[in-house]
Amino acid sequence: MSNRLADETSPYLLQHADNPVNWYPWGEEALSRARTEDKPILLSIGYSACHWCHVMAHESFENVKIADVMNKNFVNIKVDREERPDLDNIYMQAVQAITGGGGWPLTVFLTPSREPFYGGTYFPPENRHGLPGFPRVLQTVAETYKNRRGDIKEAARQIMAVLTSQSIAADSEEPLDKDILKKAYLALEKDFDWENGGFGGAPKFPQPLTLDFLLRYFHQNKKTNAIKMVEITLEKMAKGGIYDQLGGGFHRYATDNRWLVPHFEKMLYDNALLSRVYLYAYLVTGNELFRSVTEETLDYVLRELTDPEGGFYSAQDADSEGIEGKYYLWTPDEIIEVVGENNSQAVIDYFGVTSEGNFEGRNILHVAGQLKAETSGTIDQAKASLLNRRGKRAKPDCDTKILASWNGLMLSSLAEAACIFKRQDYLAAAVANGSFLLNSMIVNGRLKHTYKDGNSKIDGYLDDYAMVIQGLMSLHQATLGGEWLRQAIRLSNIMLEQFWDESKGILYDTGEGHQDLIIRPQSKFDGAMPCGVSAATVVLLKLGRLTNSAHLEQIAVKTLQTVREALPRYPLGFSNWLCALDFYLSEPKEIAIIGPSSSPATLELLHTLCNTWSPNMVIAAYDPQDPDRLVELKLFENRGMIDNQPAVYVCRRHSCQLPVTDTVVLESQLRKD
Repeated sequence: MSNRLADETSPYLLQHADNPVNWYPWGEEALSRARTEDKPILLSIGYSACHWCHVMAHESFENVKIADVMNKNFVNIKVDREERPDLDNIYMQAVQAITGGGGWPLTVFLTPSREPFYGGTYFPPENRHGLPGFPRVLQTVAETYKNRRGDIKEAARQIMAVLTSQSIAADSEEPLDKDILKKAYLALEKDFDWENGGFGGAPKFPQPLTLDFLLRYFHQNKKTNAIKMVEITLEKMAKGGIYDQLGGGFHRYATDNRWLVPHFEKMLYDNALLSRVYLYAYLVTGNELFRSVTEETLDYVLRELTDPEGGFYSAQDADSEGIEGKYYLWTPDEIIEVVGENNSQAVIDYFGVTSEGNFEGRNILHVAGQLKAETSGTIDQAKASLLNRRGKRAKPDCDTKILASWNGLMLSSLAEAACIFKRQDYLAAAVANGSFLLNSMIVNGRLKHTYKDGNSKIDGYLDDYAMVIQGLMSLHQATLGGEWLRQAIRLSNIMLEQFWDESKGILYDTGEGHQDLIIRPQSKFDGAMPCGVSAATVVLLKLGRLTNSAHLEQIAVKTLQTVREALPRYPLGFSNWLCALDFYLSEPKEIAIIGPSSSPATLELLHTLCNTWSPNMVIAAYDPQDPDRLVELKLFENRGMIDNQPAVYVCRRHSCQLPVTDTVVLESQLRKD
């Protein structure tokens, strides 16, 4: 018999719809029952591609005896962290305050008034490896709630004090200067793994935002080690098991320090950010490996994660047929069967395949040998054949919900790659995605967070607005279409109206009137994705320059001041902030390109703009044939085509160099600092 999750759209919640646990989705029905019956809430947060979420579900939530204990003593609520990042953010902070760590599945016990008093992550079904068994945890919490209510209230009070203190902005009076960037760079250099790439030891996470900052630092300061850190990391990752050597795209993270053994889920946001940093690294270094990885990753997204309506799906699972990584693993015999005896040894040597395997008796493919000229054709053909054979296996499940923020990230990467590589398929996918976001995820003028089965729901969060705005700006640059930039500006106005508190100088993660929250969250840490505030700061700085708005820049500077002291000390947790600060301190170039998008001469100028990596420039296009062109931008005042030829104006603070119609002269202007 199904529980109350059966009517939800989230694939993660639907995975639990047939559990014997009487799950509720987060909402007034569950919260009201907890208050009426004076029962504690058991809040379980996870996501569809999470391996350990599946493990705990199988061990505990499908266990009738454990479910009976849960149903008797608690109001049980299931939350998809990707649908409700606000709840995940608040209660993850609570568990981190309780245990010193966090992760998913997230298990939190709340009072009927939603205040957390105890929690953890994964609990096994019995005492194991120093972890208390879940039944024991349930009984202890239930008995404490019944018999020692004062202890519960005191624990909740202490945790709420921590959560409240973390939500208060603390401005620094010190100036924002380049010394912050230098100190952050030196801290990263000290923590770098010069043998394997990346930062720290196992488990090792991709850090695309940090690599983006290092590329910027190299651009500004020509520090050799900055570009070396990027190149070593990207090459090691591209050759490791964290990268899908056959199908393209990156898994979530590596459990070892050599990028060999991944957690096998593939997330849209990882692949959006990693494809972008490989793209930038290709522009800076000319390394063809980086171009290949960029295109293979984007091709993977178009092949596996693209909805017919134009949206991008959230993730592919780590498991298939209930086994982690099964879809991606190979034995020598399987390789021989697919590629044939004659070619098998070269393929086996190249991918490091052995009889004993490197993961539970089978092999994660990785680049173990050099690609020789005489075998490159063999390897390419083998990859195609192995990918074709793998496609006949049972695929990992796909989480088909569409999230605005993650789509915004992917839109940016696709649009930029389309312009750089002249890939019309990328451009078509980017246009389809931009249209989908504007037509299907905006309701009554406001952006929604998630879309599934024709239904857009949950008010957009700050990161949704910021990342969609950035995506639309990138799409404007790639297409020269005025409507994309017009919509980006419109959404930025709504973003400030909904999330900016002028009296407190705070950009909140949730909009005015967002329901069911014990505090109004403001996350400042950049993790696998930029936090909403740093992403908003970046787009406010860019739009401030494009629209000549001192107000937008003032808000961005105000937010930068709130993290000023943390930037040089914890660069891995504030990497996107560092990129924002680099933009602010750099006197960015403001580029106006004027000409019809149908003109080959205009497109060649645009291609030159895209291929000259200058991280701190903003581009606005004026197509005289476009009915949606932004005639009101100050950047376009008294500037037009030259002798009927498309022209580019390279400006700083709206003071421009001589207009150029020639790509060689344009490239020369762009390379001037």
